[in-house]
Amino acid sequence: MVEFVISRLHSFKNAFAGWWYVVRTQRNAWIHMLATICVVLMASWLNVSLIDWALLVFAIALVWISEFLNTALEAVVDLASPQRHPLAKVGKDVGAAAVLIAAASAVVIGLLVMGPPLWHKFF
Repeated sequence: MVEFVISRLHSFKNAFAGWWYVVRTQRNAWIHMLATICVVLMASWLNVSLIDWALLVFAIALVWISEFLNTALEAVVDLASPQRHPLAKVGKDVGAAAVLIAAASAVVIGLLVMGPPLWHKFF
């Protein structure tokens, strides 16, 4: 049992190391972090419902997961193909497109969830 707990702690340590790597090295992660903070603050201010919180958390998670997977994909592509290769570019571009789709979807979800209560606050 002790070994199991220790191995889980190591797994968490590795996961947090990966998280820290993304935040430390990926410029877009800072944009995602700023957007996350703004959305959480605005949703709190607007007093959104529990289901709306669930949608916002899902959208935020989708963007972060996409960014993390894109970063992992870029690292693997760089390892496998240190020199420029057209297929390496395709892999990286498709990964970046996944992040773009997730971010655009998150914006739409944010507008659908927070747009109406925000409109009512000001008009």
